[in-house]
Amino acid sequence: MRTDSTGVAIQGLLVRHLVLPNDVAGSKGVVEFVAREISPDTYINIMDQYYPSYKARHLPPLDRRLRWSEYERVIEYARTWGLHRGFGDEQAGLWL
Repeated sequence: MRTDSTGVAIQGLLVRHLVLPNDVAGSKGVVEFVAREISPDTYINIMDQYYPSYKARHLPPLDRRLRWSEYERVIEYARTWGLHRGFGDEQAGLWL
């Protein structure tokens, strides 16, 4: 990924993935696909911002916020597949 002098991305690929409660989004499959089919060096923004609103509040399993343990599990799984860019301490404040 190429950035300008202020750190803003100007070229490259950034995959954004929103983790949902009860793995509704299929996070493991997403992680495996990115690592295997694209590259373990891909920037991946693993997001934990899900908030149930409007009708989702009445549609289990989307009727609750994401648990921290669910999010951590996806982060650790991504690391086991060699993904390391776009999340964690090495990128704090850049993609989180």
